[in-house]
Amino acid sequence: MFDVKTVEIEWGGKTLKLETGRVARQADGAVLATYGETVVLCAVTAAKSVKEGQDFFPLTVHYQEKYSAAGRIPGGFFKRERGATEKETLVSRLIDRPVRPLFPEGFYNEINVIAQVMSYDGETEPDILAMVAASAALTISGVPFMGPIGAARVGFKDGEYQLNPSLTEVAEGRLDLVVAATQDAVMMVESEAQELTEDEMLGAVMFAHAESRKVIDAIIKLAEKAAKDPWEIDLSDNTVEMKAKLKDLVGKDIAAAYKLTNKSERSNALNEARAKAKAAFAEESPQTQMVANKTMKKLEADIVRGAILKDGQRIDGRTTTQIRPIEAIVGFLPRTHGSALFTRGETQSICTTTLGTKDAEQMIDGLDGLHYERFMLHYNFPPYSVGEVGRFGAPGRREVGHGKLAWRALHPVLPTKEEFPYTIRVLSDITESNGSSSMATVCGGSLSMMDAGVPLKRPVSGIAMGLILEGKEFAILSDILGDEDHLGDMDFKVAGTSEGITTMQMDIKIAGITEEIFKAALAQANAGRAHILGEMSKALGEVRSELSAHAPRIETIQIDKSKIRDVIGTGGKVIREIVAETGAKVDIDDEGVIKISSSDIKQIEAAKAWILGIVEEPEVGKIYNGKVVNIVDFGAFVNFMGGKDGLVHVSEMRNERVEKPGDVVSEGQEVKVKVLEIDNRGKVRLSMRVVDQETGEELEDTRPPREPRERGDRGDRGGRDRGDRRRGGGRDRDRGERGPMPERSGGEDDAPGGLPDFLTQD
Repeated sequence: MFDVKTVEIEWGGKTLKLETGRVARQADGAVLATYGETVVLCAVTAAKSVKEGQDFFPLTVHYQEKYSAAGRIPGGFFKRERGATEKETLVSRLIDRPVRPLFPEGFYNEINVIAQVMSYDGETEPDILAMVAASAALTISGVPFMGPIGAARVGFKDGEYQLNPSLTEVAEGRLDLVVAATQDAVMMVESEAQELTEDEMLGAVMFAHAESRKVIDAIIKLAEKAAKDPWEIDLSDNTVEMKAKLKDLVGKDIAAAYKLTNKSERSNALNEARAKAKAAFAEESPQTQMVANKTMKKLEADIVRGAILKDGQRIDGRTTTQIRPIEAIVGFLPRTHGSALFTRGETQSICTTTLGTKDAEQMIDGLDGLHYERFMLHYNFPPYSVGEVGRFGAPGRREVGHGKLAWRALHPVLPTKEEFPYTIRVLSDITESNGSSSMATVCGGSLSMMDAGVPLKRPVSGIAMGLILEGKEFAILSDILGDEDHLGDMDFKVAGTSEGITTMQMDIKIAGITEEIFKAALAQANAGRAHILGEMSKALGEVRSELSAHAPRIETIQIDKSKIRDVIGTGGKVIREIVAETGAKVDIDDEGVIKISSSDIKQIEAAKAWILGIVEEPEVGKIYNGKVVNIVDFGAFVNFMGGKDGLVHVSEMRNERVEKPGDVVSEGQEVKVKVLEIDNRGKVRLSMRVVDQETGEELEDTRPPREPRERGDRGDRGGRDRGDRRRGGGRDRDRGERGPMPERSGGEDDAPGGLPDFLTQD
């Protein structure tokens, strides 16, 4: 019934299996990829015709994680998978970026790539498997895909590279790097690193490329068994004469426009040249006009690229290694916890840092279950930043991707939760853009966190590199402009500290780059990052020692686990009372770590004292502040240390005789008491008379010590042996004839009946 074709290889200690012909057979290409117990289904469909007037390639990639894959039911009201999560958006981009350049110029048929995680083993991240499945599905579909590509994840621990490390291994290592590549060259790089050197990063990329080739070979074997007939398409380039005509018409105008260093002036000059070219083809058919528009863009690219390769002349007049002027300002906004304005040429970002408590952490629900993130970085790119009119609203895929890139750059230098128990949110608002705004976000975000007092290990800077490649001749550009990005062959971003790289991202618009180019780009980026760090240090050389006056303060204390219940109280009664009375926020975890937060240090101190009073044991001889909570005939009960009560007997209120406790104290009165004794039942005996109630200093006890009382000879206890006790002793069982009660020992100041001896007064 099913014509199933499979290929299996041993890869990274597990079996990688690619299967087609059993599932989703009506798609143009469908592959079920299995690695360990993680399974991803990828299906590819392509439109058989192009919409009239369409002049772009509509490739759409969707990656989706099914909660059932991990045996989970989605949270929330609807209980089903809905809009794409941040991770799903990022993985969709991860698949899209390396495959898009491998379709031929002029192919405009719409293609849909849908990858779904069907099973997840909790160890193998599905993103690499989804990339492999998408590559295999495209390869066997028959569409003009110049692949296949392979992909691999690389970790780095103890000087050794790890292929497809587990989630635990990635967390314990110093690198999380994803590479996609063809047989001959690297296409895409995405990474987060713990300050690795350029050589270590390059070695990781080359290691991943070598392992990716094994996957490519497996996909080719599957295609030999199951590939559909390739599409017959006419992509002949008949624009040679058209390009020559346009060059004669507006070539000099384009060259002159690209010598203008100001972006607005350059854009106006280019628009005039484009309008002139458009007018020349106004009488032609819509199809010819569309081809002329595309040819005009190619002409612009040829002119710019030729100038750079010929004499190193860039659009704005810089050399290939020169960085645009940088201005950095910290404390830019008065009421934020930390802020910075970072400007590099015509690219600008306002970055703010906000500090919060634990309850501000972001809750993330995914295949691995619920977890909480204490560091967030959000990136906004409004249309005015490029002088355009456009949609302004929820972030798109590009904004999510750029924000995550900056997040990866800054995450490795953050302090631990124990060192800095705050939730951190960095917000980057791009106000101008002509070049890499994501790297401006890295620089501005680093400065804003330092301004907020976040103790980063080291400042982080970032730079975007470009590439012009013609045959074997190439030029690497530092700090690329927007036009150089559009007209160039590579977008290569590197961020890091003075000690090493924290993130690296690369996208290629051609069929990959070689190790030689990669190595040269890393070296040039290193010099650029160092220059930018120097400019940043002029604004703020080190982390501020004090938090903003508007930021919450957090103090952490550790208590014994056995005391957690006492601090929380029945149904949370005690902790709610602490919060209500002091105004501070109190969080406690299962390990006994308590975080007390407030913008008012007095509230923190009050809550801390209250909690310590609950968990600490009173010390005999120590003086405490207390509050009278109840007055009785024989003294007053005083609450001290927040959660402890003790008795101040009437005889311990003053050195002179006190008739009524109410004559000395009143309920709610603040008093200072000394602990005299703690009996074996935990009852506490306190004294006010030996403490100066104004200063809290201990006073000399002038009262003479109490002489031991004469108890006298108790005489014969006849009739009290065990036999008598069983028979009722010497007591008359008739309750009406009990006889006289014996006199109590002691004097008139005896405490009420039943009190211990230490509560009596001589």
